[in-house]
Amino acid sequence: MAPAASGKGAPPSIFNLTSNISINDPSSSSLPHRARTTPIIAIGIFFELGLNYKHRGDPGITYNTPGKMERIPSVDINMRSERRPSPPSRPSTQEWRIRRDLAAAYRLAALFQWDDMIGTHFSARVPTAAGEPDQFLINPYGMLFEEITASSLIKVDVDGNILADTAYPVNRAGFIIHSAVHMARPEIGCVMHLHTDDGVAVSALEEGLLPLNQSAMVVRDRVAVHEYEGIAVEPREQARIVADLGDRDLMFLRNHGTLAAGRTVAETFASMYALEKACTFQVRTLSMNRPWRKPAAGILRKMERKPNDERRAQVLADYACNAVWPAMLRKLERICPDYKE
Repeated sequence: MAPAASGKGAPPSIFNLTSNISINDPSSSSLPHRARTTPIIAIGIFFELGLNYKHRGDPGITYNTPGKMERIPSVDINMRSERRPSPPSRPSTQEWRIRRDLAAAYRLAALFQWDDMIGTHFSARVPTAAGEPDQFLINPYGMLFEEITASSLIKVDVDGNILADTAYPVNRAGFIIHSAVHMARPEIGCVMHLHTDDGVAVSALEEGLLPLNQSAMVVRDRVAVHEYEGIAVEPREQARIVADLGDRDLMFLRNHGTLAAGRTVAETFASMYALEKACTFQVRTLSMNRPWRKPAAGILRKMERKPNDERRAQVLADYACNAVWPAMLRKLERICPDYKE
């Protein structure tokens, strides 16, 4: 059962996020020494990076130097409302369906080992009435992907303000990247961003994704590139992300990871799966250090997406929504049916 994200209790301390594995816990004594000490190392890295994590119980406390607490003004990577959030209202049937699908995507990412501790984010646009401001859902910052449920997802507005009571913050870097795409492309209902081993590896290559396999050839002409600008906390980077993405639905964030955007969670997930699979194939192929065969130029042209090819787009959407996604939900029903709670 995932922990509830709503309520008045304080969120777990950054130290408690590693409490499931203790170096003093006899039950963990069989773990390798490196595995048992990894949480401590991770905390050290967190402090060394100077990322400012503010505890919601006392917004004045900022951990911004190794092992030291100070009350100083700082740039907060956690976007939170400046006003008191309103009590949560009962979601509409349509919103609940989107919550269920987005929670399912998080759980599937955990199953496929796409997660990066509490880092990276998936977001989804929430339907609103005409004239109402845009709203979207994003994960509570501090929860693992395997813990996400439909009810734990946090609703925020375009400025990153949390719109319902929750004990958790949301990550500003996630807001910067996702909100940029959502607001520039109204047709986009979902955005996914990952830091997988293979996705990051291929993002760092000068040549990017190569036509080494069918998965790559299916998505290659749909992939944009955005150059690395540091940790994404600057609103000014939003315009450059949008310009680089253009009308495509996949992107390499150089030296950083992968991004997918689509009309629905199902379409976005299927696109991300294809891109990540292509990256894994590429990493494995090149690791053999053997000559590789490039398909004939005519075949590559045949595989390219034609401009405004609505028929191909519809075929891919039908495949994602009517074939892939129902199968993925059945998988979750067998493994972790609590995702939809």
